[in-house]
Amino acid sequence: MFAVVKEKLHARAKAFAAGGIMDLYEAIDSRRSIRKYTEEEVSDRDVRICLKSAMEAPSARNEQPWQFLLLRDAAQREMASKASPYTGMAKKAPLVIIVCGDLRLETAPGFWPQDCAAATQNLLLAARGLNLGAVWCGIHPVQEREEYLQKAFALPKEVIPFALVCMGHTTEKFHSQDRFRPDRIHEGIWQENPHL
Repeated sequence: MFAVVKEKLHARAKAFAAGGIMDLYEAIDSRRSIRKYTEEEVSDRDVRICLKSAMEAPSARNEQPWQFLLLRDAAQREMASKASPYTGMAKKAPLVIIVCGDLRLETAPGFWPQDCAAATQNLLLAARGLNLGAVWCGIHPVQEREEYLQKAFALPKEVIPFALVCMGHTTEKFHSQDRFRPDRIHEGIWQENPHL
């Protein structure tokens, strides 16, 4: 059954791609963490599309507790690259977006990380739909990373850095990779290795 569904999705994606618009399923299937970028700037139009997509994410009680800090300046991107051992690519990314949770906007306390995760995923999918490379670098819940970015960019104490997203045009190839795992699906009552 799952093979048939996937085949239909691929056929649909190809049909949409022929019209110049990337299908959602194609974007999901071919999204990869891209860490190498060209020097070409990300247009304001593309930034707006990505941020609008991020803000369309679901959130607990529709609280939308997110804030987005855009870094285009080379010195600021250099500072961002030091947030963790895994953010070095920020130096060369034309655009860095720090996705933050604003505790002042919470109406469902404790759910802001889930809300920001949904926003970050939408941001990545929009970037893929625009044929931009992007990578999600985890900041929260590592306190040292959060505090570093709060201090470096003068964030209010209630604004918690959640993720650092590097984005730009890339020469790397996007490709599909089948990650479907039937052994991770459980129905009704938990069973170890239900489909084996």
